[in-house]
Amino acid sequence: MSTSRVGSGPRRRSDRTTRLTPVRRSPLHDTFGLLFEAREPDLDLAAFLDGNQPQVLADLDLHGAILFRGFAVNSPGEFGDAARALSPELLKYLERAAPRNEVADGVFTSTELAADRWIELHHEMSYAHSWPSRLYFYCEVAADQGGATPLASERTVVPAIPTEIRERFLRHGVCYVRNYGPDLDLPWQEVFQTVDRTVVEAYCRASGAEFTWTGRDALRTRSVRQAMAHHPRTGEAVWFNHAHLFHVAAMAPEVAATLVNEVGIEGLPRNAYYGDGQAIDDEVITLIRSLYQESAMTFSWQRGDVLVADNFLVTHGREPFTGDRRVLVAMSDLYVTQESS
Repeated sequence: MSTSRVGSGPRRRSDRTTRLTPVRRSPLHDTFGLLFEAREPDLDLAAFLDGNQPQVLADLDLHGAILFRGFAVNSPGEFGDAARALSPELLKYLERAAPRNEVADGVFTSTELAADRWIELHHEMSYAHSWPSRLYFYCEVAADQGGATPLASERTVVPAIPTEIRERFLRHGVCYVRNYGPDLDLPWQEVFQTVDRTVVEAYCRASGAEFTWTGRDALRTRSVRQAMAHHPRTGEAVWFNHAHLFHVAAMAPEVAATLVNEVGIEGLPRNAYYGDGQAIDDEVITLIRSLYQESAMTFSWQRGDVLVADNFLVTHGREPFTGDRRVLVAMSDLYVTQESS
């Protein structure tokens, strides 16, 4: 384990008293990621990040994810302050794919899915026309067992995707069909954070999504998005889509069969196709999911941990858990794509 001092260069002013206290800096995993451990108690993470922002952001580009451990982060508000030390403006959560609650300004609960369920590795909001470039996670309560946030590096995954699969996705992109309603998935009011249909329609038009109002109070959207994206600073091409999460093959077979029987394939809460409307073979979805799983690394959360992840370079997920678990999330640096595939 190597140790180095961080923050010996010039820094911008802070309204906090920032001491350039050294931290222990070591690999988080054999293949990617860094661990920064505070070497003194009560070291303020927001102040440390404020004083060392250029180095931390350079490390993030190089390593993809950084775990900060042993710093004094005692509340959602303090977590939000730490995130803002790297990116002053935190993002709201629109075009949602899962229910969340905002517990502090720009700080949300993580995906509220049953504790016995896996959340597959994914890039945050890669189904949308814009997404956060950086993600922040804060462990307020660690699970009794399980509950890790696995990470996988696109630098490992992309080369493993067969050329013929990659090229077909690049030619056509990914088409997402989503149905929103109280009896389907999330209601559109939750997804778009409004009760005004005209606001939803304006959002869809601006983002290039087709929309149709169906039934009494339901909505269907169809959008073609990128299959891969390019990192805004390193220029690396990364696999960047939600096909392996939204595709019908991602559902348990018995659940998928029941839903298709009830609402038809077009009525599923969410599904993914090639951008030309052709079906994606189940085997392709299974392969992508397996590549992420095989490339994943994990660490055990400790109370007060803060993880910063580059949303282009790494995917994240969630393991099942027992006991209480509360991991909060913040997002920053909105990226609006100009790519169609």
